[in-house]
Amino acid sequence: MKKILLFASGTGSNADNIIQFFKNQKEATVIAVFSNNPEAKVLAKAQAHQVPTWVFNRVELNEGSVLNKIKELQPDLIVLAGFLWKMPEAIVHEFPNKIINIHPALLPKYGGKGMYGMNVHKSVLENKEHETGITIHYVNEHYDEGEFIFQTAANIENCKTPEEIAAKVHELEHEYFPKVIAQILKP
Repeated sequence: MKKILLFASGTGSNADNIIQFFKNQKEATVIAVFSNNPEAKVLAKAQAHQVPTWVFNRVELNEGSVLNKIKELQPDLIVLAGFLWKMPEAIVHEFPNKIINIHPALLPKYGGKGMYGMNVHKSVLENKEHETGITIHYVNEHYDEGEFIFQTAANIENCKTPEEIAAKVHELEHEYFPKVIAQILKP
């Protein structure tokens, strides 16, 4: 069975959706949720599914403790599901093409440092875009610059607020993210 390790920083709607998607499958399972935020709601969601959690700080991420813990677990895929910190080069190099991220826009637009969550949706609205979407990509040493795996778009011409855009993007994330993960893990 393939092992998925999730990283998340916030409420964890994507992480929860991924855990539920793989819960009764024989091909893959979520083995743990790692978070940099001890107050993150994702921790309670993971625990409700009996998925182990681990909270770490920036020092542990950058000095190797997180890398050592990942090596112990030996995941087949590391999934950043709303994880807001940059993944250290040491982890990226140790797990080439085994770390993926979801971005709430059609990269290369609206990517880079500081472009996450509502920051993205506000920028999309301010620039009067007619569509936005999601990009699932491999993680490399730079924010949102890894090779694209999947993109899909939604029409947002009728959206008047960043929250309305966010709702459309969340629908895409919840529909496609688990399916793309399953596809990546197929032999």
